[in-house]
Amino acid sequence: MYNDKKVVFSGVQPSGNLTIGNYLGAIKNFSAFSEDYHCFYCVVDMHAITVRQVPAELRRRTYETLALYMACGLDPQKNTLFVQSHVPAHAELGWILDCYTMFGELSRMTQFKDKSQKNADNINAGLFTYPSLMAADILLYQTEMVPVGSDQRQHLELARDIATRFNGIYGDTFVIPEGYTPKDGARIMSLAEPTKKMSKSDANENAVVRILDDKDAIIRKFKRAVTDSDTEIRAGADKAGITNLLTIYSCFTGKTVEEAEREFAGFGYGDFKLAVGEACADALAPVRAEFNRLIADKAYLETVMAEGAEAAYRCARRTMSKVRRKLGFTELKR
Repeated sequence: MYNDKKVVFSGVQPSGNLTIGNYLGAIKNFSAFSEDYHCFYCVVDMHAITVRQVPAELRRRTYETLALYMACGLDPQKNTLFVQSHVPAHAELGWILDCYTMFGELSRMTQFKDKSQKNADNINAGLFTYPSLMAADILLYQTEMVPVGSDQRQHLELARDIATRFNGIYGDTFVIPEGYTPKDGARIMSLAEPTKKMSKSDANENAVVRILDDKDAIIRKFKRAVTDSDTEIRAGADKAGITNLLTIYSCFTGKTVEEAEREFAGFGYGDFKLAVGEACADALAPVRAEFNRLIADKAYLETVMAEGAEAAYRCARRTMSKVRRKLGFTELKR
């Protein structure tokens, strides 16, 4: 427990412009936790370097991701917003947990297999062990709840297993975290291949709607969205494209999918896709405006980074003191 509030932790990589999948499935929901939980929201730049980065671009995207957090409604006075590499305890605990994570467990991670195929010329050790670092991110803050998409649930289960194993050897050390997945919008699919999750790294720009896309780009992408040869606007396993568009419309308008189906009964696909695009663009307009205001004030962003890192460090220090003592590491008297 942190100041008598349970802890929520989540992190986003600064590895590309975030999509409406990141927004609807995660960041949009984060602010709802601010009153009842102590929330740590992290820009996980250390995870990003498992894939080669251009240094200047990584720095720029780190600022942008922090600004997007705030533009999407996360108040730094109510949430701890910080950059992962600014709190060295993440790396320290990551190494320690490497030593309590089994090779076979890491070998079974689906994302390692996927990323290895995409980065065949750079299958580095960090790509293999980053689930241990992810576990450290979570366990460092004695996290009770982790907002998590279905594609990350395997990593959360590993974090739970590692924490349970460590606690079994050394006694009560880490809180065992629980996952939280919102019922709606947890999995937004590609506009070009609606059986695949929307990915910020997709090479096909028409497949991805980004939070910072302007209205014309958003409308254009939705107009090109893949649907089917039918004409009925309804959700169903046989209508992946239409189901995805109904889900997106529902998330941005607050209407249920059933209400959206009734609203568009008898409409053609063209008019429906235009309406979804407009709903998306209108909802994101204030986010883009606030982002533009924040990103122009680098000094303010650096103040938020510094204050967030200090708050995160104070909490991480307590966990690491306990971990070091239980492992038998010696402590210097300073």
